[in-house]
Amino acid sequence: MVKIQVKNITKIFGPRSAEMLSKVKAGMGKEELLAETGHTLGLDNVSLSIGKGEIFVIMGLSGSGKSTMIRHFNRLIDPTDGQIIVDGTDVMSLNRKELEDFRRHKMSMVFQRFGLLPHRTVVQNVAYGLEVQGVKRDQRETKAREWIEAVGLAGFEDQYPSQLSGGMQQRVGLARALATDADVLLMDEAFSALDPLIRSQMQDQLVELQEKLHKTIVFITHDLDEALRIGDKIAILKDGKLSQVGTPPEILLQPADDYVRAFVRDVNRARVLTVDTVMQPPEWRITHDNMERALADMRRKGEEFGYVVENKEFRGVVTQEALEEEIAKPGDNPSLYEFADDSGSVDLESTIEEALPATLESDYPVPVVDESGHFKGVLSNEEVGSILTPPEEEVAEGDATEKDGSASGADAEEKKTSGESVKRAS
Repeated sequence: MVKIQVKNITKIFGPRSAEMLSKVKAGMGKEELLAETGHTLGLDNVSLSIGKGEIFVIMGLSGSGKSTMIRHFNRLIDPTDGQIIVDGTDVMSLNRKELEDFRRHKMSMVFQRFGLLPHRTVVQNVAYGLEVQGVKRDQRETKAREWIEAVGLAGFEDQYPSQLSGGMQQRVGLARALATDADVLLMDEAFSALDPLIRSQMQDQLVELQEKLHKTIVFITHDLDEALRIGDKIAILKDGKLSQVGTPPEILLQPADDYVRAFVRDVNRARVLTVDTVMQPPEWRITHDNMERALADMRRKGEEFGYVVENKEFRGVVTQEALEEEIAKPGDNPSLYEFADDSGSVDLESTIEEALPATLESDYPVPVVDESGHFKGVLSNEEVGSILTPPEEEVAEGDATEKDGSASGADAEEKKTSGESVKRAS
């Protein structure tokens, strides 16, 4: 279900922005528009579809338009052209009173620099949005304390912002945004001012909270590692234009252009991609518990090993050699379900890095199971290797992009910094 639709948004900054729109629609780019008219093109015909309950990350370097984009959602900025539709309502059509009500109840925002009121305690800061909504004092403080506990700040309710660390202050900002129970949470570089360790903890906490709350979160960042870690969908902007929208695996494995390809080239794919993006369906399953029948089937098919499944549940792997040895023993044969070796499976949602040891140690493709123990597929060394090793032409194109100087000035420097940070994180 679509929660937010961004339809052909163009934003031009300058005193004659409406006049400049025709030039932009005729194909004039950002640099040319600035040089010829002195106007700045913030966004150029951007369209997005954001699903209900997903974390949608908008990322790009400085000047890409990502912060401009998020400020359109609650009309802190009005577009030069285009529409923002939330739950079927065109936000641009709201009058002043309707817009105030929309901001109070529909959307909350978490800022990069916390935005806390220094003269108010933690509980008063968290309750501030509820106070604006007109909620009674005892009710808003009760709710504020619940959210303070939810973000891990129980015991700090009566402290002032100056008495807290940066990470704790950002937790207060997050609790304040969540306390209003708004459908949509806007987060503009919310964690970028934090130390790397605290930043990582906040990312984990956001994902953990989202599993319970199912809010629609629009998250702005310049950090690809952060985007890949928390995003359900990622939109990449460059010079106000949309380069690509996709899931983290799609961004990594199917970059839309040289700009995105250069961005993702140095990412440690093993830490980002999960097993379900790489696994293949098994060609053959054994769905009964008769050992002699299984051996006969394997010999007929020329299979050295087989995956034993009982009503979708994975029971283990058997090999021809092990079956022959067991059948040759005197006495009755055990149940195939009990005999099969189930020690080498990997979880569907594990990262490739987590699954790699089992894959390397196995003589056959490793079985993949979900949280219910159901058999979902197999993971082989060949598949893992093909995913983790970029094609030669991709590397060559990435090198060519850098040599051609496609990223220049501040963008190139920030891109270099972002790439180094991803390497360190990896």
